[in-house]
Amino acid sequence: MLKTYSQKVYLLIFFAAIAKIIAAPFLELGNDEVYYWTYALQLDFNHFDHPPLVGFLIRASTLNMHWVSELSMRLGAIISASIGCYLVFKTTTHLSNERAGFYAALLYQAGIYTGFIAGFFILPDSAQLIFWTASLYVMSLLLFANPKKQIGYWILLGLLVGLATLSKVHGLFLWAGVGAFLLFTNYKRLFSGGFILAVFVTLLCMVPIVYWNISYDFITYRFHSERVTHTGINIASFITEIGGEFLYQNPLVYILMIVSIMTYKNISFQHKNIGRWLLWMSLPLIFIFWMVALFNPTLPHWSGPAFIPLMILAGIYIDQKKQNWPVYFVRTALALVFTILLVLVVIVQKYPGNFGSQQKNNLGEYCPTLDLSGWKDFSASFKTIAAQDQSNHVMGKAPSIIVGKWFPAGHLEFYTARTTGLPLIGVGPLQDIHKFAWLNNERPELALGADAYCIVPSNVPFDITNTYGTYFKTIDAPQIINQVRGGVVVRYFLVYRLHNCIKLQTSALSQRP
Repeated sequence: MLKTYSQKVYLLIFFAAIAKIIAAPFLELGNDEVYYWTYALQLDFNHFDHPPLVGFLIRASTLNMHWVSELSMRLGAIISASIGCYLVFKTTTHLSNERAGFYAALLYQAGIYTGFIAGFFILPDSAQLIFWTASLYVMSLLLFANPKKQIGYWILLGLLVGLATLSKVHGLFLWAGVGAFLLFTNYKRLFSGGFILAVFVTLLCMVPIVYWNISYDFITYRFHSERVTHTGINIASFITEIGGEFLYQNPLVYILMIVSIMTYKNISFQHKNIGRWLLWMSLPLIFIFWMVALFNPTLPHWSGPAFIPLMILAGIYIDQKKQNWPVYFVRTALALVFTILLVLVVIVQKYPGNFGSQQKNNLGEYCPTLDLSGWKDFSASFKTIAAQDQSNHVMGKAPSIIVGKWFPAGHLEFYTARTTGLPLIGVGPLQDIHKFAWLNNERPELALGADAYCIVPSNVPFDITNTYGTYFKTIDAPQIINQVRGGVVVRYFLVYRLHNCIKLQTSALSQRP
């Protein structure tokens, strides 16, 4: 019998991690996951899309790439979710008590973003959540415990926020939240030596990002700025963002967070400013993304970390609530997220069909389950084809695989190029091939007279003739490899053989996004 809530949290973390570890090998890597594999292939101070830390996390979980599998790739995310859950428990326990901390930990694991999206799939968010939750914990000590060695805690906080920023740049919102809180509650602390030193430590952590962007004419920020420069109100985008947050946080968890905000004044806090701090660390960031969504398309997981303080608030609310319905909500929410994981595995493995297009020219387009299946089998078939082509002298020696989009380039890199030994080259504009423009610099260039393969999945239509027709003298009719699931063809792969390169590509790095 478990006697303490801390023991219950340990058990929760253990069983959640085991469930994910069991599920991981049954789901092939998604298109984002295989893309971030390229960050581990080529470590750098920064990358075209994001800061570098997810690449280092992948290097660690794959034992410096000596153990490469779906499980090893995702192990960093699973460990991240476990650490984040424990830190949320510790933070809530410090602010209230262990029972409230236990409820907050349940909400964290039940959150589809925290427990599943960033806590199972390997993403920049996976690395960030370790440092985001750790930052909240250290902040809670500095603000509501007054530790003796404050300078040391401030330096630690600066380092944690810096590491969160090295995962995703919006880690800087941690400073914005606590800065706004202090401005309205105790503005003198903004000018304290500890606070200034902590901000300086964070800025030092950002030096690699700034240095890399100076080297490439701030290419990351020019790319992202183009994503938020649309004009005119976009109601559809705004509704999508709100609806996406509702789903990504788990509808039941979202409802509990909303109720805790609405009844905020009825919650008893050990310190009068605890509630204010939690709201400052969440609502401004959420509102910022709402404003962005009002004018531009957004992705709901961008605001995901902002909901963690609301999970802490909801945990305190549930602990003090006399009625039983919030506890039932938490239990149901936790059961829901792991049911989703089980159902996803079954669908990806067995569902006789796809949820996207049924048309022949783009079969499977918009079906998300195809991102997580079929690549291993296709790559095994392609490896046999490539070997036969060499034996029959159909292709020149050491042909490349060329690709014009970062997706499906990520899958082809991880599952196909890695297992066949054929080099993959991105041929296209920078905004299409992203990180592959930098990988090209470490690979043999496409040479005049060389042959190449181009692989086009039916769910990612690509006009190879118009795109590469001027690069090669001839392009053979494609060989078709079907992906069958549940006895039904859910997608097919077109394998094109391109002969005799007659035009050299221009480096994508000489272009501007």
